[in-house]
Amino acid sequence: MHFQAAHALFDGAHTTPGTALPITEILGQPVVNAESGPVITTLLDGHRRTVFFLNAHCANVRAKNDQYRAALPQADFVLPDGIGVELAAAMQGEHLAENLNGTDFVPRLVRRAAKLGQSVYLLGGTPGTAQAAAARLQDMAPGLRIAGSRDGFGGIERTDEALDEINQSGADILLVAMGVPLQELWITRHRARLNPNLVLGVGALFDFLAGNVRRAPGIVRRVRMEWAWRLAMEPRRMARRYLIGNFEFLGRCVAQALGGLTPSRSLDLTVALAAMTVLALPMLAIAALVRLDSRGPALFRQTRVGRNGVPFTVYKFRSMTTDAEAQRASLLAQSDRAGVCFKARHDPRVTRVGKVLRRFSLDELPQILNVMKGDMSIVGPRPALPEEVAKYPPRALERLAVRPGITGLWQVSGRAAIDFDRMIDLDTAYVRSRSALLDLMLIAMTVRAVVSGRGAY
Repeated sequence: MHFQAAHALFDGAHTTPGTALPITEILGQPVVNAESGPVITTLLDGHRRTVFFLNAHCANVRAKNDQYRAALPQADFVLPDGIGVELAAAMQGEHLAENLNGTDFVPRLVRRAAKLGQSVYLLGGTPGTAQAAAARLQDMAPGLRIAGSRDGFGGIERTDEALDEINQSGADILLVAMGVPLQELWITRHRARLNPNLVLGVGALFDFLAGNVRRAPGIVRRVRMEWAWRLAMEPRRMARRYLIGNFEFLGRCVAQALGGLTPSRSLDLTVALAAMTVLALPMLAIAALVRLDSRGPALFRQTRVGRNGVPFTVYKFRSMTTDAEAQRASLLAQSDRAGVCFKARHDPRVTRVGKVLRRFSLDELPQILNVMKGDMSIVGPRPALPEEVAKYPPRALERLAVRPGITGLWQVSGRAAIDFDRMIDLDTAYVRSRSALLDLMLIAMTVRAVVSGRGAY
C-alpha cells in the first residue's frame, strides 16, 4: 500500500492533543525527549492519548512498511526505546533525556495509575498470557485495578465484541501487546471507538511480565546489551532482527548523520558502526567476566576532559577494584611515568581480569559508544582527567583542540612506556597534521600495538 493510501485509511484517528512534551526527531520520526516523571504525569492527566514506542526494530519496520509509517504520526506521543535510538540521536548531535523503554516505563506508569485509582485492561499475547501479566502488574503496583484482559489471538477475532468488552470494563488505560506493527495498526484503526483515555502499544511486555520470556539480568541491562541477551536466548527467532536488523538501523543512522560531516567524523562513525556490529557479543562476555571476577559494576564511568576543555563521561570496562579512586592519592608516588599523568606497572588496584583487559586494551571497547555519541574520535589524544589538565603546562593545552581518541600516535608508539613530555610532543604533532589518511594509518598500526602489548599495563 502506498503511503498516501495508508494515511487515508487512518485519517481522523488522531487523538486530541494535550500538554506538550519536548520532542526530538529521530530518522524523521518525532519522539519525546523528556524524563519519565513528567511523561507519566502528562499521560495520566485525563486527556485522551495514544502512545507508541520507537526502537531500532521499529525504525527498520517504519522504513519498509507504508501502513506502519502512516500509523506512527497518529499517536500523540512516540517514546524512545533502547540504546539504538539513543545512538541515533547522538549521531545527530542530540541528547535524549531518558531511555523510556516500555518494559521499565509501563510498570512505573501503572504504579502511578494505581495511586490515582485508575484501572488497566490488557489486550494481547497468547491465551493466558494477559491474565498472568495482569497478576504480575498487581504485584508490582499494589492497589492496581485490573479492568479485564483478553488474548491477542481468538480474543480479537470478533472485533466488535472485543471493543465492547474493553469499553464496558470502564478501563482508564488499555495496554495492547500484539507486536510491531500489528498493535499500532490495530490501535490506530479502532482508536475512535475505544473509550480508555490512555492507549499504549507495548510489544513484548506481557511475555516478560508473565515469565514467557526471561529478561536479561540487571548487569546486562546496565551495560545496555539487553538486545544481545535476547539474541542469545532466542537465536533462531531473533537473529534476523538483531544481527541484520541492527546493522540496517545503524547504517541508516550513519547515512543520515554523514551528510555535511567532515571526513574524519565520517570515518569515526563508519568504524564505530562496524566495530559495534562485530564486537557486541564479545563485549557482553567481557562484562560478565568483569562481574564474576570482582564485586562491582562491569562498566566504569569517569569524567574526562574533551575537545576545547568540555568535560564528558568516558566508558570503560572496569579493570580495577571499586575503591580505586579512593586509593589513587596514596599511590601517586609509585607512578612509573614522569609528569602529571599517573601510571604504575604494578598497580595493586587492578583486578585479575583487569590485567588481561589492559594487556590487550579490551577495557577501552565501550568507548565505541563515546565515539558514536560524538564525545570522542577513533583516533586522537587520550582523554585526560580534570586534575591532570589543571596541571598542564601551556604547550600541552593544544592537545585539547581535537576530540580525544581511543587510539593515536602515543598509543602506537609505546603507550605507558612514553613519558609525559614525549606524549605531549606526539599529541601536538597529531593535532597539527591530522587527516583521514593519517587516521587510517594509525588505526592499522593500532592492531600491531595491541597484539604486541608494548607499554600496556
